[in-house]
Amino acid sequence: MTFDTITRAWFGLLFLSAASVLIAAGFTETLGAGATGGLVLVFAWMKARVILSRYLGLWQAPVWLSGFNWALGLFCLLLLGLFLIPEISP
Repeated sequence: MTFDTITRAWFGLLFLSAASVLIAAGFTETLGAGATGGLVLVFAWMKARVILSRYLGLWQAPVWLSGFNWALGLFCLLLLGLFLIPEISP
């Protein structure tokens, strides 16, 4: 039984959503707030890449996909920095 790309993308999004919920619900005390927030942000970035490439069809335009990946990556780094500022500052 083979799945088409949309079905595989949907299962990937389902897995990433479940992983981010499990990380946020169960590992905050173990990892700390900064690491947990960083992992949830990485999962959100991966979900955005799946949506852009599979649902919006940018896998057919690799130059556009690369540009969106760079923009999303820089935006996620900015968000991570803003999230971690209160932990870094005295």
